[in-house]
Amino acid sequence: SSPTMRQRIDAGQVTELGIDKGMNIEQLYQLHPDVVMGYSLSADLGQLNKIQSLGIPVVLNAEYLEKHPLGRAEWIRFMALLFDEEDRADSVFTAIEKSYLEVREQAAAATKKPTVLSGILYGNSWFLPGGKNYAATLLTDAGCQYLWADDSTSGFLELSFEHVFSKGREADLWLGTGNFETLTDLAAADRRYALFTSYKAGEIYHFNAHKGARGGNEYLELGYLRPDIILKDLVSIAHPELLPGYQRYFFQRLR
Repeated sequence: SSPTMRQRIDAGQVTELGIDKGMNIEQLYQLHPDVVMGYSLSADLGQLNKIQSLGIPVVLNAEYLEKHPLGRAEWIRFMALLFDEEDRADSVFTAIEKSYLEVREQAAAATKKPTVLSGILYGNSWFLPGGKNYAATLLTDAGCQYLWADDSTSGFLELSFEHVFSKGREADLWLGTGNFETLTDLAAADRRYALFTSYKAGEIYHFNAHKGARGGNEYLELGYLRPDIILKDLVSIAHPELLPGYQRYFFQRLR
């Protein structure tokens, strides 16, 4: 969604190499990169080991493993090392951290904590953040009562509709509905969604408010770096009286 990156792509300055085992290693070698940054969702580093065997340095980016939102944002300091921009990165992160902690302190003073449901069905399973997931941390820091906060996992839970309905039927808020941006479309996908109290009250929010020219979702691209903005959005939903006049950036109420 970045305009700058889109300009580089449109100008032919970015080469598509493929992903995982489908990556074109020969083409990568011909580009003579100074470094390759990669990540892995498993212990299989086969492709990255191949690249390193060609004499190309490989570094791993593991920001997605950080459990706290600020931990993910702090990886800007790691990126800065590659460009000799440590001082600038420190300044940026310090500002983000200060903003986040100030809003968290505001939310902590709230007397009421609305209950929160998250996610939607994909096939026959409802996916939502585990209790130690960074998204659950954001909800807690926003002064919310996430209904699965007592779960001990940091990934995503895969639950049945019946399980989610029994626990989240009367949730005050419902956050994160995939690509659904209207109540009508949500109910058309599965009429059971309309049985939730949050649906009846119109208290459902998606995070698709800002997209790039080609449909890139800024929440998924920028959100890791700006947890302070996400937190402000969540606080404005859960406790609008704490941020009067605030305009949400990522989140938007389903129409």
